[in-house]
Amino acid sequence: MSGGFRLDPIRAIDLDRAARLHGEAFEPMGERGWTRADIAGLLASPGTAGFLLTGAGSDIGMAICRIVGEEAELLAIAVDRGHRRRGAARRLLDAVVEKARADGAGTLFLEVGADNPGALALYGSFGFETVGRRAGYYPRPGRPAADALVMRLTLS
Repeated sequence: MSGGFRLDPIRAIDLDRAARLHGEAFEPMGERGWTRADIAGLLASPGTAGFLLTGAGSDIGMAICRIVGEEAELLAIAVDRGHRRRGAARRLLDAVVEKARADGAGTLFLEVGADNPGALALYGSFGFETVGRRAGYYPRPGRPAADALVMRLTLS
């Protein structure tokens, strides 16, 4: 992503914006969108960081991660539908990887729906490897639940 885009920590004033981005990304897939209170609770826990990507006066995406000792976890990444396939998720994931490395994590984990080819392609391009599967983990309206793939990226 180029000039005109900003990546900032999610602050208390940004909680509604982050919740909207999360809900708009995940609710159409049948998952529950996180509320303002959900995000505030996550960000209040030790080792958790959030990022809000904005540009041209609009919210583009958000990401939240947690770093505990030598392990980090991407808890969520969400991009506004109108800004997808333009590098926003890549920029957010770059920020998470940078944060995890800076805080001393050697490994970054995430879970993703096995039915999400865009996310799988992104994570694969970063070098994430599938290390586990949770059968039927994500509910999908009107169709069978999707498996969750547990993926790992070695940072060190």
